Amino acid sequence: MSGLFNEEFLENEGADMGSLRHSATQAKITGLLVNNEQLAIFTELSLDVSEYDLSKYRLNVKTELKPDICAYKETPPEPNEEFEDDIISVSQMPDLAIEVLSPSQSVSYLVRKIKAYFSLGVKSCWLVMPSLDEIRVFSQPNSYKTFALNDSDLLDEVMDIHLSIPKIFGKNRNKLQAAPVTN
Repeated sequence: MSGLFNEEFLENEGADMGSLRHSATQAKITGLLVNNEQLAIFTELSLDVSEYDLSKYRLNVKTELKPDICAYKETPPEPNEEFEDDIISVSQMPDLAIEVLSPSQSVSYLVRKIKAYFSLGVKSCWLVMPSLDEIRVFSQPNSYKTFALNDSDLLDEVMDIHLSIPKIFGKNRNKLQAAPVTN
């Protein structure tokens, strides 16, 4: 019985499995980054990886990777307005990919995904762990700095990004407490 659960869990691990804290953390980080005029910010953008063999990362993906948040320093992809009004999947890799750990994912899966991003040319990756109030900023596949609530700011030296950790994880800013029930 437990073997079936583990296979099912691993088989579906790459699926979109958000949660309340995952969603709130993703929204807070996006809100802080969107004010940076040097970056173009996207959420849940499908990255076309159909031309790459990512099988060694064991991600069970064939055509796309989808970071929770990504950022471009240069001109982001745009649709050719003569033929299309939107792009479903982009081949231009972002400069920054951010993954927010959900309760249904393993850290190991997201670390493999981060290694895949680096192999595709992404320059910086973040692994955000809301349950631990922690962010790991990867400057290379096996090199990262950890930022938590005891740090005042997150610093991504590759992307030149400074963010307030308390604005991301601070309990006094967290609106996730249950609302009072009124009759």
